[in-house]
Amino acid sequence: MRKITTSAYMPTDIKVENVGPNVAKVIAYPFETGYAVTVAHPLRRLLYTSTVGFAPTAIKIDGVSHEFDSIRGMLEDVAVFIINLKNLRFKIKGDSKREIIEYSFNGPKEIKGSDLTNSVIEIVNPDAYLATINEDADLKFTIIVEKGIGYVPSEELRDYIDNDYMALDAFFTPVKRAVYEIENVLVEDNPDYEKIIFTITTDGQIGPIVAFKNALEAMYQQLSVFGGIVDIDIPANVSSPAQTGEHSKLFESVENLNLSARSFNCLDRADVRFIGELALMEENELKDLKNLGKKSLEEIKSIMEEIGYPVGTPELADQKEQLLKKIKDLKTQKSEG
Repeated sequence: MRKITTSAYMPTDIKVENVGPNVAKVIAYPFETGYAVTVAHPLRRLLYTSTVGFAPTAIKIDGVSHEFDSIRGMLEDVAVFIINLKNLRFKIKGDSKREIIEYSFNGPKEIKGSDLTNSVIEIVNPDAYLATINEDADLKFTIIVEKGIGYVPSEELRDYIDNDYMALDAFFTPVKRAVYEIENVLVEDNPDYEKIIFTITTDGQIGPIVAFKNALEAMYQQLSVFGGIVDIDIPANVSSPAQTGEHSKLFESVENLNLSARSFNCLDRADVRFIGELALMEENELKDLKNLGKKSLEEIKSIMEEIGYPVGTPELADQKEQLLKKIKDLKTQKSEG
């Protein structure tokens, strides 16, 4: 049964999985029905349009006046050479946003991306083919590599570069693929909550998690413009049906602690049913439980520390009321069942 609430459920679980080289998954859940696609779709668009990357924006080739020219001793025409150049993925090694790099090659030689790597520039796909020149060739060219986002067509760059350069279409985005899936997940007795599974693949200029961070930052920056006309109070902890699902261990039975019979029976008689009750107790409260001996006290304290929730866990103080209410509800459900 759906409950009446005054705020949307706040997802509590997020996981990152490294699937392979430059491929990662980001998983977040549970979202209210319909919220997953509301969050996922704009993030996917921002991954493509707002992730920072590098690209050549202009080229100057000695002896060449336009892109339909040819170079003596080079197998490829200039147009094909430029296409191959665009397929190389550049990365500026330092903090610079723009670099001008000169290259000179003598044949015979097959030129690949690795031949363009130097102290300033790294080619992240070094095996990519660029051109083949014979013994008569003397290939000299200069490229401008810049840092940017998205895609900028050459027409918009022509007024920005010197006349002796040819402007290039600039494909800055390092994200090769960004897709998401939405699955249903069960929260208590409601199967209609949703999970987002992002799969992000980059070209190696940056990692997929950095790309995801760029997209999130872009989203926050765009939304922050409304802060000038409205004052939004975003609570640190939003109440949700799962009630702090990131601490799901606290809602497990004390039976899962594998305590000795003496210790377990003592807790059972005191109506301590859940691990969270122990984590929220102060040590003096635990000592005051009827018939709990020193040996049992030390056993409970030791096991609680092992699972990461020592008795009286201070990090839970701000959520104590919320957690105790959840535990009370669970006890009620158990007794009614």
